[in-house]
Amino acid sequence: MTKAHKIGCHHIVATQDGLRAASAGFSGEVKLWAYENGMWSEDTNYTGKICNVWAIILSSDGHYLAGTTHDGHIKVWDLQNGAHQIHDFETKGSFGMCIDISPDGRFTASGHQSGSVYIFDNSTGRMPYSLSGLVEPVRAVAFSPGGKLLAAAGDSRVIMLYETSSGEQVANFSGHSAWIMSLDWSHTGEYLLSGSFDGKVKVWSIERKACVATLSESDKALWCVKWLPKMGKAEGFATAGANRSIAFYREATGG
Repeated sequence: MTKAHKIGCHHIVATQDGLRAASAGFSGEVKLWAYENGMWSEDTNYTGKICNVWAIILSSDGHYLAGTTHDGHIKVWDLQNGAHQIHDFETKGSFGMCIDISPDGRFTASGHQSGSVYIFDNSTGRMPYSLSGLVEPVRAVAFSPGGKLLAAAGDSRVIMLYETSSGEQVANFSGHSAWIMSLDWSHTGEYLLSGSFDGKVKVWSIERKACVATLSESDKALWCVKWLPKMGKAEGFATAGANRSIAFYREATGG
């Protein structure tokens, strides 16, 4: 996908099946992509319909796209209905740095420069919870596979876990010594992966509420950490960052 964005791309996300993707460019445009016959191509049906957002996320099934804005709005578009905007959630005006949609599509969560974290109910159009505990910029939010927990982290170097049914904080994980840039849950929800600005990646056990592995290939920032599709019993993950390479790891414990 050469020259996809004239002045660069800052976010790219994909559906769970890997057949659709969305990318956001520095000039404000969002493009939708489809994978067919071994090739990626732009879905021009959506060209120019979604713009002026920062962080983006696609729902697992690709039906919805949500994005944050510089003034704290959270917008949701229905991609099955010509990219019609169905929600424009308002917050307290702080820059929206990250966003996620729960696996069942019920909730959207956002993290902000002010340290605020919000959960929105997509079915009612309401904001049931404004979550406390983080006072510095939030750079990553991630729903657990079952949608029962939300993880949030950023410049505070602490990962907070909240129950989505009540908004209650149920755990916090400390151990990173630099900004946390990315979070991702394992497919079973047993482990949480985190990557930080100093190049460290940590694997956290949800049951034990503890770090079970710390790994690093360099001291340069990690922008993204992701679990790989499960192959047999083993789980692996990949990391990418400022050293311009992708590192692959096997097993949840880093083996």
